[in-house]
Amino acid sequence: MAQKPYYITTAIAYTSKTPHIGNTYEAVLTDAIARFKREVGYDVFFQTGTDEHGQKIQLQAEEEGISPQAHVDKIAGEVREIWDFMNTSYDKFIRTTDSDHKKIVQKIFKKLYDQGDIYKGVYEGLYCTPCESFFTEGQLNDGKCPDCGSLVEKTTEEAYFLKLSKYNDRLMKHIEDNPKFIQPESRKNEMINNFLKPGLQDLCVSRTSFDWGIPVSFDEGHVTYVWVDALSNYITGIGYDPDGSTEQFNKYWPADVHIIGKDILRFHTIYWPIMLMALEVELPKQVFGHPWLMIGEDKMSKSKGNTVYAKQLVKYFGVDAVRYYLLHDMPFAQDGTLTYELIIQRINSDLANVLGNLVNRTIAMQQKYFNGVIKDNTISEAIDKELIDLALLTPDKMIAKMDDLKVADTMDAVWTLLRRSNKYIDETMPWVLAKEEKNHKRLGTVLYNLLESIRMCAIMLKPFMPETSDKIFKQINTDVTTWESLENFDGMKVGDSVGIGEVLFARLDEKKVLEAIHKENEANKPTQTKEKSKDESKDESKNRSKDKTKDESKEQESEFISFDDFNKVDFKVGKVLECKKHAKADRLLISKIQVGDEIRQIVSGIAEHYSPEKMIGKQVVVVVNLRPIKLRGELSEGMILAASNDEGELAVITVDKDIKSGSLVS
Repeated sequence: MAQKPYYITTAIAYTSKTPHIGNTYEAVLTDAIARFKREVGYDVFFQTGTDEHGQKIQLQAEEEGISPQAHVDKIAGEVREIWDFMNTSYDKFIRTTDSDHKKIVQKIFKKLYDQGDIYKGVYEGLYCTPCESFFTEGQLNDGKCPDCGSLVEKTTEEAYFLKLSKYNDRLMKHIEDNPKFIQPESRKNEMINNFLKPGLQDLCVSRTSFDWGIPVSFDEGHVTYVWVDALSNYITGIGYDPDGSTEQFNKYWPADVHIIGKDILRFHTIYWPIMLMALEVELPKQVFGHPWLMIGEDKMSKSKGNTVYAKQLVKYFGVDAVRYYLLHDMPFAQDGTLTYELIIQRINSDLANVLGNLVNRTIAMQQKYFNGVIKDNTISEAIDKELIDLALLTPDKMIAKMDDLKVADTMDAVWTLLRRSNKYIDETMPWVLAKEEKNHKRLGTVLYNLLESIRMCAIMLKPFMPETSDKIFKQINTDVTTWESLENFDGMKVGDSVGIGEVLFARLDEKKVLEAIHKENEANKPTQTKEKSKDESKDESKNRSKDKTKDESKEQESEFISFDDFNKVDFKVGKVLECKKHAKADRLLISKIQVGDEIRQIVSGIAEHYSPEKMIGKQVVVVVNLRPIKLRGELSEGMILAASNDEGELAVITVDKDIKSGSLVS
């Protein structure tokens, strides 16, 4: 049976600067979807690449004293290096400076001109160079670009225009008839209400004020403007040609989904579909405008000094841990938050405790009790069925979630099985079964079930954490790694021996990691150009010498904290009066807690373990002298103490008597 084709793309990265982790998220997200589709049997074509023309790039190259081509070669190389570094499995990396792309773009422009969908005129308006976009006066925000906040300049030049207005009603009908064409739903409403209902203005598609672009073949001095050039990559990359497309194009088009940032949704859901309608080419099945990855509460920006890059994160956390965080902690429709603290917490709880601990414990017990040899699973009990049924149902749950691009929910299905497997260890207590010879066959069954559950989880994790899956397969010593093998709970081979257990994810010391990152960030800051006086240098030298002596003394001390340090933390009893889920974060609860005579709002990451109803009325232990912070836009004025076990289960710390709220905990 022939595999069903599946074509998926990222937006092509603009080659003005090195991509940060927010840009990298898009490549990792698209890769996970592509890998998943391959696993379940699709013939996938995954395309990514770089957008390399435009005035902004020409100006940057001039400032650098190099040619535009040299500039884009450098940045395109960096983009590809980062995509490879993050283990993305793209099938084609297209560049808009590729000769075959440029040739087809010229043909597309000429075809649209010849049939009257592109016409020549004069543009008079307001232009933003960083965004390479034109705006009307009414679209500006305080007289500045509504997208990036830059100053705009009045521009008058001869240009060609694409007749967007001609296709306004047809596009509106297509969106209404195909409710999943634009996802998430909120993005669709934005396009309809803000652009289509007011009526589209024709789009400027050529420029004469710069020359770094694809020349209009029939009018010297005009270059193709960015959107006809860049958007066409989705079809030129797989063999579209107005004079006769290739077999590859006919096989993979229409695209199943374009994965793009929400900030370029208008270009992909209005300009691009109208171009295709004019070319009489079928529209893509879906455009998914993913949210932004924020640093705390802010969008990443060099001017704000909060830009984070993939290689820095991987240096401290590893490729698969970063992939896990990006894929699991980004909401479907709202902006996600990245902080080093949250990454460390996720690694320690989900990766080290739940996943790593399960694999390590199981292999260690198999080695200890049976010298690593896998025994049969013939001595079954009722408790086994719950684990096995969950394992067999999980693949279909994942497919259903991934069909809606709910990547985080898809991964949660795997972690549900991992947590159930950890619970199965506590229920069956292999260490007790090992004490008596008569229970050894039952012990063999228990360990077989654990190994098989781990094998299945490793297969289901491959699209998201491919390196980790390979490590697990090696440790449990299996070559049964196909999605088809998930149909039965019998992939581990009786009589084989497991491999050597190794730590998949070590628990991280948050304080030490944060100190190392801070030290690196400080070292990478631009050095001061002001020269210090000799006296200043002498004083600094003396201070460094003193500090070094102090540091050496500290290293010889134990890592215990002093009683004074402990007394700095103010623990009090608080009573939960109100509790609700955070509107923008599924894992956060917002509690109103009475602490003595005041009421504090505290945001806690405990929603996976407690419903709001279960929290109301509890007397909890609260740290009340933490500096207030905002978590996903909500003020948090303290911390609820909680404990977690190796299986990732969590319990808030409560008092066992009715103690007055505000009472000191010591």
